[in-house]
Order: sequence, then structure tokens, then C-alpha cells
Amino acid sequence: MVWLAGTASWTDKTLLDSGRFYPESVKTPEARLRFYASQFDLVEVDTSYYAIPVPTTAQHWVERTPPGFVFNVKAFSLFTGQGTSTDVLPKDLRQALGPGRRVVYKDIPAEVRDELWRRFAACLAPLQINGKLGLLHFQFAPKVARHPAVVEHIEQCLEHLPGHTLSIEFRNPSWWETEQARAETLAMLRRLGLVHTIVDGPQGSRYSVPAVWEVTHPEHALLRLHGRNTVAYMAPAKTAAERFDYAYSSEELHLFSERFRPIARSVKYAHAVFNNCMEDKAQVNAREFRETLREVL
Repeated sequence: MVWLAGTASWTDKTLLDSGRFYPESVKTPEARLRFYASQFDLVEVDTSYYAIPVPTTAQHWVERTPPGFVFNVKAFSLFTGQGTSTDVLPKDLRQALGPGRRVVYKDIPAEVRDELWRRFAACLAPLQINGKLGLLHFQFAPKVARHPAVVEHIEQCLEHLPGHTLSIEFRNPSWWETEQARAETLAMLRRLGLVHTIVDGPQGSRYSVPAVWEVTHPEHALLRLHGRNTVAYMAPAKTAAERFDYAYSSEELHLFSERFRPIARSVKYAHAVFNNCMEDKAQVNAREFRETLREVL
């Protein structure tokens, strides 16, 4: 059993501006990742959601982290139902589609989609070759409701990424709102060999989803914690940090550790990722959760 706790991103602007996690002497991208990796064994790469990294960037990540360090990588936004500006695409593909356009996956020519998948897989290669690649995390947009066409798309995602382990996070409640929907969603994830993401997040909005404490993969489990700031989640937010501005209490973290304990014991690899990314709140909570879970395992 290997269980790891870490945070979503290590370079959020509010984290750097707070000055509470990185020592004053740690100022470069290389130094920040090296320091982060001295504190945690797991991180979730979120930059890959906004633009596909080049392989040399991933190679730098390999070189700046110790053996055993694990990167979970978020899938590019276009693959997860999110409208995406062509301005974030590689130059040649941006020119092919036209700059300044906002597109969705189905609007893109098949040959361009295939090339985007090829480049996404290429950026993963240095991590995979060096044994530092964990899960590929597909965080589907809130508008992606339960529908057979979405399941078909997920099957296509698997076809484009053979040999990788995908974790799925649905942000539309239709996947979980009835007992039948929940049972069918979990059965689909198990059938396809996908990792169900246990989500703790704000409740009370039309896109709130429940925490479903189930395992769907024989080896992997994933818990992602977004905080519980319902007011910020429902209001227009300039940044993810504003939307997920929340600090978990020690009592809440203890309850999570109790719920996560049987999950972690049932699989080979268990990951907990804190996405309450305002300032250093995620780092503080991830450290405490790690210690709390260590006590109960």
C-alpha cells in the first residue's frame, strides 16, 4: 500500500505572494519544485489543463524531483468538455484553426484532435519513462451531464492514451443525483478501468456533487478536496484560488482520514490532492492530513 498526499499546483500566484510556504531564498521555478518535492511526494500538474506542456518541460520536472516523487497530470481542458481558446494551442495548430477563437472538442477537425492527443501523450513520456507519472486526471466541465455520448467520448480518451491510468471527476450532479444514476456511473467506471474521484467540495450550488466513497479501480483511489466555500463557489470568481478559498479544520481532516482509511487499505496506490489553493491553505491542510492519516493507518 502506497498512499500520498499533496496539492494541486505548486506555483499558484497567491501561494507565491503569501510568502508562507517557500523560503525567501527560493525564487526560481527550479528551486520551487525542488523545495516542494522536499515537503511532499505528490503533486497535481494543473498547467496541463490550460495548455499542453512540451516534453522538455516534463523532463525538467523529472530532473528536479527525487526518486519516488509522483505527478498526477490534469488533462487538457479541450478534452474535458471545456470551451478553450485557440490562442493556447501550439503555434501551428493555432494557425490551422485561426487565432482568437473559442472552440469545443467536437468543432475541431479530426486530424487536429489526433495531433493534440499525440502531443499530450508526448509530454507525459518523460514522467512515465522515469516512473514518476501517476494518474491522468480528467476533470469534466460542470455542463457535461450524464449522457451516452459522454461515455463514448471517455472511451475514445482511453483509446488515445493506452497504457495510462485515468481518473474521472464529474462536476455535473446528474451523474450522482439518483441511486440508479450513481450505480450506473460507478459500473461504467469499473467496466472501463477508470479511477473514480471522491470529491469533497462546496454544497448548495446547481453544480455541487456529493462525496461518493467508492473504489472503481483495482489498484488506485483518488480523493480531491476543493474546500467548502459555497458563497465563493457560487459567485463569479477571477481565479480558482478565489473559488476554492477555504481552510479545513483539524476536525474535518480527522473525519476525512477515518473515511479514507478503508479506501487506502483496499488499493495499492491511494492519493489525496488538496485543491483549496488560496495562499498556503492547501499545503497546510495536506501536511496535517498526511500526519492524521498516518496515525490511523
